[in-house]
Amino acid sequence: MSSTSAAAAEFARRQQSPLQKIQHLLHGHPWLSPLFLLVVTFVVFSILNPRFASANAQSLLLQQVAVVACLAIGQTLVILTAGIDLSVGAITILAMMVMATLAADQGVPGILAILIGIALAVGAGILNGILVTRVGLPPFIVTLGTLSIFTAIALLYSGGSSIQNNRLPDIINFTGESFAIGPFRVTVGVLMVLALYCIVGFALTQTAWGRHIFAVGDDAESARLSGVASKRILLSVYTVAGLIYGFAAWIQIGRAGSATANGIPDANLDSITAVVIGGTSLFGGRGGLIGSLLGAIIVGSFTLGLSLAGVDQQWRLFAIGVLVIVAVSVDQWIRKVKA
Repeated sequence: MSSTSAAAAEFARRQQSPLQKIQHLLHGHPWLSPLFLLVVTFVVFSILNPRFASANAQSLLLQQVAVVACLAIGQTLVILTAGIDLSVGAITILAMMVMATLAADQGVPGILAILIGIALAVGAGILNGILVTRVGLPPFIVTLGTLSIFTAIALLYSGGSSIQNNRLPDIINFTGESFAIGPFRVTVGVLMVLALYCIVGFALTQTAWGRHIFAVGDDAESARLSGVASKRILLSVYTVAGLIYGFAAWIQIGRAGSATANGIPDANLDSITAVVIGGTSLFGGRGGLIGSLLGAIIVGSFTLGLSLAGVDQQWRLFAIGVLVIVAVSVDQWIRKVKA
């Protein structure tokens, strides 16, 4: 950039109003708005009920949001490409019931049952990806259809029955084991989710694959013309998302202490809500995993905080709905930023 251009850019920056500066800041760092909201949420609910800030309550909060936070990783990848995945819960349930049924009723070793369940989730993700990239169907329609298909297969395979943890090998229940870290108690599942965030987050921000995901989400045709294999990137995104859902299935068994087809009825909406509140744009090309993790914690904080405050379930749902609308409105405002 020439000195003249740099000077002009600096002049334009100084001419911005405080609101415009905030708009530019949030455009460059989408995770700042959910971080601010999380801090406000923590302060408000701690004032309403001091128990909210206790180590026990915060430990419970982390355990409760682990599965949704895990699903939000895959959902974030898909939404970054300007798609949406309505089959996250169905894929997770299918993988979970296969893992548990194979281990409890078929005598399959626990580790092998886990690998088969994860492989099945990967296959489900690949199917979604093929229908989107090769057949050319919209992601919304594809995942709406596979939502019903995978749910039906899970119910037919398991017979709609629940499998308690006392019938499962220790390795499958392993993600539910907890231990103390200072005054807090965390489960293996929580640590696994944090590890997945670190691994996928690194790939998303530090590799060409990650940069291509953002490029495809911002403008798939421009990305293709610049040499990005857009369809291959999309297929890889759905494949990795399926892998994440497979791990979420394992974590859910440990978290709930059982495997049941009705274990996570709101997984689809909760994962989308976490991603949207976390600052990832539904129009693709902008966002990140840090925001999605914060979004999942915000949703869990509202649920726990309002519960401790004695607020009815209906108002809790109302509050989450308002959060989603506000988050999307903020995203629309941020997208209007002028360079």
